[in-house]
Parts: sequence; C-alpha cells; structure tokens
Amino acid sequence: MTLQWVAVATFLYAEIGLILIFCLPFIPPQRWQKIFSFNVWGKIATFWNKAFLTIIVLLIVLFLDAVREVRKYSSAPAIEKGLTSRPGAYEHTQMKLFRSQRNLYISGFSLFFWLVLRRLVILITQLAKELSNKGVLKTQAENTNEAAKKFMEENERLKRLLKSYAKEEEHILEAENKKLVEDQEKLKTELKKTSDAPAIESSFIWLPHPFDISPLLWICFVLFSFFK
Repeated sequence: MTLQWVAVATFLYAEIGLILIFCLPFIPPQRWQKIFSFNVWGKIATFWNKAFLTIIVLLIVLFLDAVREVRKYSSAPAIEKGLTSRPGAYEHTQMKLFRSQRNLYISGFSLFFWLVLRRLVILITQLAKELSNKGVLKTQAENTNEAAKKFMEENERLKRLLKSYAKEEEHILEAENKKLVEDQEKLKTELKKTSDAPAIESSFIWLPHPFDISPLLWICFVLFSFFK
C-alpha cells in the first residue's frame, strides 16, 4: 500500500472512531456543544470550510483514480490469459485488481463518512440548542404556572375578604334599618301625642269663664258638657 492510501486508510479509521464516539448514548448533546464552543474551534472556524472542501476534493480524486484502476484491471485478464510468454501475468493482474478494489472501498467510504461526520456534528449542535431552548421554555412555563397559581390564590383571598366585608356591611345596614324603623315608630308616637294635645287644650279654651255669664247659664253649660 502506497503512502497516500495509508493516509486515506488512517483517515477512514479516524472517521469511524469519531462517529462511534459521537453515537455514545451516555454523552449528552449539551456536553458536545460545550466541547464545540471551545476557543480553539473558534480560531480554526475560518479555515474549517476550506479544509472540508479540500478534503472532499482529494477524496473524490482518489475515488475516481481507484475506479479507473478497477476498470483497467477488470478488462485485462482476458488479454493476459492469451499471453503464454508471461506465465505469472494473470496472478499479477488479479493482485492489482484486488488492490484497486481495496483502494476504491477505502476512498469511497472515507468520502461517505466524511460527509456523515459533518452532518452528525451539525445535528448534534442543533439538538443541543433545541434542548437548551426546551429547558428555558420549561423554566418559563413553570414560572408562569407559579405566578398564575399565586394570582389565583390572591384572587380567592380577595373574594373571601370581600365576602366577609359584604356580610359586615349587610349587618350594619340591617342594624341601621332597624334603628331607623325604631326612630320612625318613636316619631309616630311623638306625633300622635302632639296631635292629641291641641284637642284637649281646645276643649278647655272654649269653656266660658264663670264670671262672664250668669250662674244659671253656667249650670246648663256644665250639664250639657257632662252628658255630651
């Protein structure tokens, strides 16, 4: 295996290892987001897109080269079998075909896992943000529910306070009405007394003075008043 294919194979193994680490269930997305938020990633973020595109271009070139080698050595055995002057040419061609196929798989899976790895990082970051937003929304909902519960308790307390105040007002109004009725009864009694007093006085006002009339007329008037 040449140096370039050794590097591609090492890159493939590294990709597989990173994907397996990212898929570990006991590491939450928030932890990965904290790791991705380190200052070192912020410094290399400007070169990340260029590096990503460069690696894709290299892997595509190696993949196309491997495809060309596979097609080259796949059509060679029919020719090599007819050559009797080179007895080991067929085995040599099969060995090169195997190597080209191996390189094809290595470059193809490296390209595929590189795209998968980038997409996995993006999804983990988005999932971590959604979980953080969910936590914030959950906290806000709990605070809102707590505030609504306190408001309802305060509203119930005010209702009980107003109810008791209404009862007190009702008792006060009843007492005032009772007192007013009593005052009205007293006033009626006083008016009745005052209305009876002038009649008595008038009966005495019209009595003739004994010195103004004769004794006989006086006796007649007294008898008349008595029998009346």
